[in-house]
Amino acid sequence: MNEDHRAAFTYNWNDGFNISESDTGTSRLSFDGHFYERGAEIETITASVYSDWTSDFSTELRIGKTKLDNRQISVDAGTGFSEMQINLGDTVVYLGPDDSRQSNDLNWDNTTFKLAGTYLLGDHTITGGIEYEDLDVFNLFVQQSRGEYRFNSIDDFRNGLAGRIFYNNAAGTNDPNDIAASFSFATTTFYLQDDWYVNDDLTLLFGLRYDRWSSDDRPRYNEAFETEYADYNNGQGLTNTGNLDGIDLWQPRVGFNYVLTDDMELHGGFGLYSGGNPNVWVSNAYSNDGVIQVATTVAPWQQDVDFGGLPVDLFNTPLVNNAAPGYGIPQALYDFVEDAPTNGSANNVVAVDPNFEVPTEWKYALGLTYLAPGDYLVQADILYTDKKDAATYIEPSREITGYGPDGRPRYDGSNSTFLLTNVDGDSGDATTLSLAVSKEYDFGLDVSVAYAYNDSTDVNPMTSSVAYSNFVNFATSDPNNPGAATSNYNIPHRFTLRVGYKHEFIDGYTTRFNVFASANEGRGMSYTFGDVPRLDDNGEIEYVDVLDQFYGDDNTGGGRQLLYVPAVDDPNVVYGPDFDLDAFNAFISSEGLGRGKIASRNGTNGDWWTKVDVRISQELPAFAEGHRASAFFVIENLGNLLNDDWGVLKQGNFVSESVVGASINDDGQYVYEEFFGADQRDNYSIGASLWEVRVGVSYRF
Repeated sequence: MNEDHRAAFTYNWNDGFNISESDTGTSRLSFDGHFYERGAEIETITASVYSDWTSDFSTELRIGKTKLDNRQISVDAGTGFSEMQINLGDTVVYLGPDDSRQSNDLNWDNTTFKLAGTYLLGDHTITGGIEYEDLDVFNLFVQQSRGEYRFNSIDDFRNGLAGRIFYNNAAGTNDPNDIAASFSFATTTFYLQDDWYVNDDLTLLFGLRYDRWSSDDRPRYNEAFETEYADYNNGQGLTNTGNLDGIDLWQPRVGFNYVLTDDMELHGGFGLYSGGNPNVWVSNAYSNDGVIQVATTVAPWQQDVDFGGLPVDLFNTPLVNNAAPGYGIPQALYDFVEDAPTNGSANNVVAVDPNFEVPTEWKYALGLTYLAPGDYLVQADILYTDKKDAATYIEPSREITGYGPDGRPRYDGSNSTFLLTNVDGDSGDATTLSLAVSKEYDFGLDVSVAYAYNDSTDVNPMTSSVAYSNFVNFATSDPNNPGAATSNYNIPHRFTLRVGYKHEFIDGYTTRFNVFASANEGRGMSYTFGDVPRLDDNGEIEYVDVLDQFYGDDNTGGGRQLLYVPAVDDPNVVYGPDFDLDAFNAFISSEGLGRGKIASRNGTNGDWWTKVDVRISQELPAFAEGHRASAFFVIENLGNLLNDDWGVLKQGNFVSESVVGASINDDGQYVYEEFFGADQRDNYSIGASLWEVRVGVSYRF
């Protein structure tokens, strides 16, 4: 525009996808129809104006618009087939579109505005501004809209005998598009910061940030839900129409940088930060209001429609449009959804606590940078995070009816309704220590070595965007009040090594060699109770979640009740005739488990994992001035390429390791019936354990 003002306009468009596998793991086998296309089309337009009004005052004005079409489409979508799971004992086989990809489409429009200014006032640099973001969301996410069938054996699958059936759809229409959530909300931010250059050695930073959320859209009102929970929270009641409107957060921050000597600097600070954006969790309340979406279950713990017992004979059950099994929903389930009451239901609802607060984290940091003799750069940092009001889900319908032999609560009244709320009490914390040493040599070699220690706890890891998954996908002994424990994301120890070398073997064209190696202790593992063998109505053995039923936790998929590790001659535990007590005691000793108490979530770490990657690149002549060309050769996981036993990431299952099958006798004691063995360290992550070689050419212009 002129020497004091300039403008910028940016337009970006991108569309890409990859093919992903659902339900991975060494105990799962997915056929090709269970894979899905995961892609996104994104279009962004940004206009900015930068202005220098005086030598001391400048501003930035930016307006942006982003559109996203995020798609997850099963490669088997065109067949209209359902998901089928076949239990083969050690392995579960998956056929057809997985439950989360049967109706899944996310689109959003995002409009942003920013006006910021910087003012130089003596030894102070003052920055302030306002930012506004408006997000308009369309979210279609209906699991099991084509149905999910689970078979207890290959013979049951061959004979069409389904042990469990799940089907969700829209009340009255059976059209999943009617369930799609459409809503918008806005975030307004004000901030002010002062960088004060006290002297040549000391700089202080003072800042304050204010965020406010607003929304005029609320989930559909559910009359039955409000009636059911009229007495909730000491008579305050509960509705399903909560949102983020009016929630705000003040965030003060202080920092400093102090030059101790010419070779050493000390830096640090503390401040309050938002502990994650809860928008994706709040969106569950719009698509799971209990009015339009109806979830049906036919399983041992719940039979919304009576098919005369389990398993259900699909070959002799009327299906919609007289379809073959797998291509049509049982007519009785279809009619159940079609005839669902219009005033809603207290079951299968997701709601936001009317007192919900944005999770926050107080962060305290201190670091040192030192240029040691020989030009070795040494960096050391410590970061402590104190979590407040962490987000979690509870089941408000659950009531404590008693306690188990080890003191954990027994619940009754579960109805798959989940409330997004804040942790009451300790939300967890995290301590991170890091140390790095690096050096660059004149002849083209650079080396860096680093170590990081982390100790992190949380109450609910909140690993999913889905309310049900967040409630069930962690090990616990008290689902509604789990307490802080080692985080699922915690990696206690990690070492890294980076070595680079560059040289012009051909004048004007650089050759680069890079090696990156890492070694880290495995993530935490949780040891839990598992199912026990029982005879079904046909006299055949099936594994039943007896303890999950005892504790009222049997609608969560089972296997997450933390193991009670008995003391020697523990009066709370008796052992069945087939229980391998010697092997169990050896397992307790090898894993270092404390006796006479409930095992901790993620209380034991997985094995160490070492991975080495290599990259070689060579600059090449380009076709025109300003263009750059190169060839590259990459090896990921060199160790596994050289030896199948190297570079293998062994870690526990996503939620837990079931090691003991147990029940409760008439005297209120645990009966340890079966020890499943200590093979939990043999599970491995397929993707991270594979080696890969890539060769290619890059041309930039």
